[in-house]
Amino acid sequence: MNERVALITGSSQGFGEFLARRFWDAGYSLCLIARSDVGLEQVVTTLPASKEQQVISMVCDLGDQAQIAELSVKVRGCFSRLDVLINNAAIHGPIGPLLETDFSLWQQTIQVDLLAPVFLCRSFIPWMQEIGGGSIINLSGGGATGPRPNFSAYATAKAGLVRFSETLAEETKPYGVRVNCIAPGAMNTALLGEILENGAAAGEQEFALANKVFTEGGALMKNVADLALFLASPASKGITGKLISAVWDDWEHWPEHLDDLSSSDVYTLRRIVGRDRGFSWGDK
Repeated sequence: MNERVALITGSSQGFGEFLARRFWDAGYSLCLIARSDVGLEQVVTTLPASKEQQVISMVCDLGDQAQIAELSVKVRGCFSRLDVLINNAAIHGPIGPLLETDFSLWQQTIQVDLLAPVFLCRSFIPWMQEIGGGSIINLSGGGATGPRPNFSAYATAKAGLVRFSETLAEETKPYGVRVNCIAPGAMNTALLGEILENGAAAGEQEFALANKVFTEGGALMKNVADLALFLASPASKGITGKLISAVWDDWEHWPEHLDDLSSSDVYTLRRIVGRDRGFSWGDK
């Protein structure tokens, strides 16, 4: 059996569940990870039957380092390979000004949104090396490319995840492992619901955007999943270390411009200097 295996975290609901169904439809065997065994069971039992694919679900709290370590061992025992790792699971953490939030919750957000993906990458990259390569897809989020008041933990974790992905991409190029980030845009998920529930604590602008997405619709999960499938496939060979917007970037045509992509810092996090904005006073 020419099996392709994808591991997706946070796959019991929302976009993670949507990803699981799309990758299953595309022929991947799945390892689904989430905190909720009930949600995972619902996803697994409602996937279409297939004799060529297998799906395994594992409950894991990504806020618990010991559980993550156990997870990496269990996954190795269930599959002969891992082709795609999608770090989708995330929490907003404390919402509100830094000085008014619970610091233990702030630290937990860094653990779930940044350190857990780092640990999973560290655990599974050697496995990908053994099979000749693979694709790591990390989900970015609001705050990665600009300040996000009242979401300092989430924004810090996501910005760190993007720079980590850029760095890891350089380290894993020789092994055929691609590492990219997706900026999905505002989707109607449980995270959006948290903003609506917090109201004023989230900030007027955040609440207005969340309410607009809730009532009018936001980024289409289909478009984000299409990008993930592209990054998982051989079609994206040569594309690594990039932060890609599912909403704004014409990624479908990027394979036609691999030389430009690999030789420049486009679609990455970089410092903006005075000359970039036409200021003559700030640079030597």
